[in-house]
Amino acid sequence: MALARLGVVVLDCPDPRALAGFYAEVLGGTVEGDDAWVDLKVPGGPQLAFQAAAGFVPPGWPSAENSQQFHLDLTVEDLDAAEAGVLALGARALDAGDRSRTWRVYADPAGHPFCLCAC
Repeated sequence: MALARLGVVVLDCPDPRALAGFYAEVLGGTVEGDDAWVDLKVPGGPQLAFQAAAGFVPPGWPSAENSQQFHLDLTVEDLDAAEAGVLALGARALDAGDRSRTWRVYADPAGHPFCLCAC
């Protein structure tokens, strides 16, 4: 028997509404909340939340000094199409790497690393 259930994944950031808007474009869903806390309700998936953090410093990837702590893996049907989409929305590529891999690494507009993974 589990002691708890995962409620929501929360990302600290300088602008919760803007970052929730980025992920809403990537994942779909509805953005709700105020300037300090914004929820993204994703249809058929886990909820994400975004919390204002004064003095936010984005994680580094790869970096021993500003480690990423965690990242999101987002599954996609077409890596090239998904890459073009997230870059157009303001993500940036973190790892040009081997294009034959089934995953690619990016940073969202606030600097959090995430991966697009072929399903």
